Amino acid sequence: MKIFISCDIEGISGVVASGVHTSPDGTDYERARSLMTGEANAAIEGALNAGATCVVVNDSHGPMTNLLIEKINPLATLITGSPKPLAMMQGIGKDCAAAIFLGYHARMGTPGVLSHTISGASVANVWVNDMIVGETGINAGLAGYFGVPVVLVCGDDIVSREAKELLPHVRTATVKTAITRQSALCLPPERAQALIRQETEQALASLDSARPWIPDSPVTFKIEFKDSGLAENASRMPYSKLLDAKTVAFSADDYLTAFQGLQAMIALAR
Repeated sequence: MKIFISCDIEGISGVVASGVHTSPDGTDYERARSLMTGEANAAIEGALNAGATCVVVNDSHGPMTNLLIEKINPLATLITGSPKPLAMMQGIGKDCAAAIFLGYHARMGTPGVLSHTISGASVANVWVNDMIVGETGINAGLAGYFGVPVVLVCGDDIVSREAKELLPHVRTATVKTAITRQSALCLPPERAQALIRQETEQALASLDSARPWIPDSPVTFKIEFKDSGLAENASRMPYSKLLDAKTVAFSADDYLTAFQGLQAMIALAR
């Protein structure tokens, strides 16, 4: 049984400060990446306890070089570095039995800790087939394209609620409760890791009831950018459509192609 883990940093317990915790030049970044590695190991251990024979972890934050490979459980493998064709979902495939989202955060505009969608500097909102989504939804759709269900989402209480609204079967591990966008009531690492380990085991034990999330085709991604200049740049994407001063859409027959269009529009915008 192969398990895929996508690991971001903003949803890790104890991580609350933009830049300070989330950027390589941040004053507390080294501690944050250590906490991130600890939560990744908890999910790996839970997966192995549940019978996984292969665990692949994809470093999914920023430069995607955050996880400390020398401290990762040696029974897992790590995908690190950027750019990657599938970004936060590099490593997902039809051979995976389940996907786990670790350290995830809520979408832009919600009161979650460090909430944003893909690019906090440029993206205001993203819709897939007119359903507003954050990174949880975008990446769940990509997992669904490969027939893989997302069985566990770990992060704050806001992303936990966001995940359950989209994926009724999903389990969540709420390791912190948002107070403001840059403050939270956090579980200490030992308790956060124990919760993640337990929820991973339980999510995989009930794998038979999990279902992939597969949006209808054709698939349309719509992006509202933070200003009109960004949208104008994004609309250079072939076959995209400028809907209004700040909103661009791209449609494709399948989710993977639409996702690639989403990536390209955001890259062009910046």
